[in-house]
Amino acid sequence: MTKPLEGITVVDLSRALAGPYCTALLADLGATVIKVESLNGGDTARQWPPFEDEHSLYFEAVNRNKRSICLNLYSPEGREVIDKLVAGADVLIENFKLGTLAKLGLTDERLTELNPRLIVASVNGFGITGPLKNDAGLDQVIQGMSGLMSITGADSEHVYRVGIPIVDITSGMIAALGITAALVGRSNGHPVSTVSTSLLETALNLSVFQGQRALSLGETPVPQGNNHPTISPYGTFTTATEAINIAVGNQVQWKAFCGLLQIESVVDDPRFVTGAHRSANRDELTALVETALAAKPADEWVEMISAAGIPCGAIYNYTQAFASEQVAALGLVQHTTRRDGSALPLVRGPLTVDGQPSEIISRPPLLGEHTGDVLRELGYDDDAIAALEQTGHVKIDALTAEVQR
Repeated sequence: MTKPLEGITVVDLSRALAGPYCTALLADLGATVIKVESLNGGDTARQWPPFEDEHSLYFEAVNRNKRSICLNLYSPEGREVIDKLVAGADVLIENFKLGTLAKLGLTDERLTELNPRLIVASVNGFGITGPLKNDAGLDQVIQGMSGLMSITGADSEHVYRVGIPIVDITSGMIAALGITAALVGRSNGHPVSTVSTSLLETALNLSVFQGQRALSLGETPVPQGNNHPTISPYGTFTTATEAINIAVGNQVQWKAFCGLLQIESVVDDPRFVTGAHRSANRDELTALVETALAAKPADEWVEMISAAGIPCGAIYNYTQAFASEQVAALGLVQHTTRRDGSALPLVRGPLTVDGQPSEIISRPPLLGEHTGDVLRELGYDDDAIAALEQTGHVKIDALTAEVQR
């Protein structure tokens, strides 16, 4: 199957999470992603735990289907390689602090000179203007400054960060959307030269109705624990065994839910007649629901409630989630092997195109694994490559070099 981004080449100067997540999505869709890494250890995520032996699982989780070239980003020889990569690329993506790209010699003017059709995509902390534009921004800092942490937790005295770097991940998604939009625009005669997003812009866009509540009503949302902030019954409820999630989203579901729990009289109770009433009297409603749920174990309730068309499910840890029948049916976990022969299960990308789900074409690359191959494609002969390696301007992964010899 031909993938929609086949024939598109992406030069990836990003590191850590937001940028690499973006380019993993582009690679899933068929783009050739050339990950350019520095001689000083490469992508910083390669040094981040958790580790399996010497392998960073943090890095491996978001660098599938890419090629790695390792070089001195600041030497004339290294810059010449980058120039050649840029000249033949469709997209350049970076997530440096503002101004770093220019320090690499890649000013706007130079990029246009090298490749007038190039789309330059950027992800930074706080945006391209404003008093904080030059500040470094990391996921947890932005979760705090965007208001996201203020609505996450047990109550207003106990607020938490989301359990994954959600702002980094969604910023990568937004960047991928911007890049694909720019590619479409270019093909439609509406060329776009730059797209950018920031962690702050993405995080505030995640606020949706909670942010709109603050803007329109002047109300400051507070954490609701595991309850939906405005809809009830919608959240986590105890049963005779473990807790489950239930989401009663409309009046039809509400009546059916009361019937399943054998609390039909509650349907006409003035406290719970409408969604607004149920939200206003959440605590009393929760007590009634959990009293009824105490009659059966969680698995029976999940089966019954789901069969009635009401969203309901168990609360899994990740080990349980990966072992579920639905995850297996979707083929979400795919298996590959590292260069050293060790097994590496990976979560595939989340998209399905024309009935074909994303797939793991190649495992995450070793640092500099494709340096030699990419340089040859750029016109360097073996002697020139050897000279660059011997003088410390590029790095070729030792295992790859041994195979090539």
